[in-house]
Amino acid sequence: MGRMARTMELAGSSWRVLKADKELIILPVVSLLATLAVAASFLIPLLDNCTTGTGGQAATCDLATTDYVLLGVMYVALAFITIFFNAALVHAANQRMSGGDPTVGSAIRGALLRVHRIFPWALVSATVSLILRAIEERAGVLGRIVAAIAGVAWALVTFLVIPVLVIEDLGVGAAVKRSGAMFKRTWGENMAAQIGFGLLGFLLVLPGIAVVVFGFTAGGTTAVILVAIGVAWILLVSMVLAALNGIFQTALYRYASGNPTPAFPDAMMASAFTPKRGGRANPMMPRGFGG
Repeated sequence: MGRMARTMELAGSSWRVLKADKELIILPVVSLLATLAVAASFLIPLLDNCTTGTGGQAATCDLATTDYVLLGVMYVALAFITIFFNAALVHAANQRMSGGDPTVGSAIRGALLRVHRIFPWALVSATVSLILRAIEERAGVLGRIVAAIAGVAWALVTFLVIPVLVIEDLGVGAAVKRSGAMFKRTWGENMAAQIGFGLLGFLLVLPGIAVVVFGFTAGGTTAVILVAIGVAWILLVSMVLAALNGIFQTALYRYASGNPTPAFPDAMMASAFTPKRGGRANPMMPRGFGG
């Protein structure tokens, strides 16, 4: 089975889980709204220190040390919001896969029980993001290449950190180690799956992008309507994919932990996440995962 066909099969299984609890799509929506509100609350005051460029000059911002501290706090706050609602989604997905009937309330309560794990992970995530951005901006082309490679490696190693934090209640260090161990022997196939989900998202937003572009060329009232429709479609696809990704993370975690769910049969997961040839399998882990 091809990579894209596997991705579609996994996405379809994730979609069936989401259909059983449609209200969970509210979590990515609230996450987006909270992100926009927090970003605006930090950025709008900082804009007072910026001047609009005139006469062909670029706009400049005269930021004090305290402003940079506020930007750092903003990074952490935004990371916390994203991780918190992802954790809520993972909690709800795990509840459904365990035979329960999650709600938005139960999902948020589950995340609140792990705030002592989520906040330190938000600090780590924000710090890593800032470091990678600094490397990218200050080291030229080489820096961008290094930052891109490091970013991909970090995303792979930490892909299962949130399910580990939520379900096992481990500290950040132990969660990163466990997540890395789960991915150590399947990095190639897991990367392919993540790229597949990204490609799926890109294909789904293309109609929205086309409508927006056509709207800009149409002009007048038609342009406003078409642009609004296109943007709404792109946002809807983004929210649904965010929910599907959280469900997929949970299913992959359960499979890696030897506790699969009927919605994601072993045969499907094993075909999508097989170890590299020639590797020595760890008998303590399910097929496709090494220790």
